[in-house]
Amino acid sequence: MKKCKLIIVKFTSYFFILPFCYAAISKLSDFDNFQLQISASPLLNGSSQFLPYMIIIVEFLIAGLLCYRKTRTTGLIGSFVLMSIFTWYIALLLSTSKNLPCSCGGILEKMSRHQHLYFNMGCVILIVIALGLHLKYSRPAD
Repeated sequence: MKKCKLIIVKFTSYFFILPFCYAAISKLSDFDNFQLQISASPLLNGSSQFLPYMIIIVEFLIAGLLCYRKTRTTGLIGSFVLMSIFTWYIALLLSTSKNLPCSCGGILEKMSRHQHLYFNMGCVILIVIALGLHLKYSRPAD
C-alpha cells in the first residue's frame, strides 16, 4: 500500500512538471502579450515590470524541483503556494471584473474563468494529497 501511495506522489510530481513548463514556455513564446496582459490587470498594476519574469522563473524552478526526490518536498510546497496564488487571483478576478485577459498561457487561456478556477482548485487539492502522502511515506533523500 505504501508503494501505491508513493506512486501517487511521483505521478503528481511529474504531472505538474508538464503544466508548469508548458505555461512558462507558452508565456516566453509570446512574452510581449504576456507582459501586456499582466499590466492590464488592476490587481497587479504596480508589479507589472518584474512580475512576468518572476512568474516564468518560478514556474521553471518548481518544475525542476519536482524532478528529483531530494527536492520534491520543496517542489510540492512551491507548487501548492503557486497554484494557491493563481487560484486566489482567478477567484478575485471573477468577483471583481469579468473582462480582464488571462495571462496563463497555452490551453488554459481557452478555458472559461469558472473552468479555470475549478481546474486550479482541483490542482491544489491534488497537491495537498500528494504532499501529505510524501511527508508521511517518503524516507529522507540521501
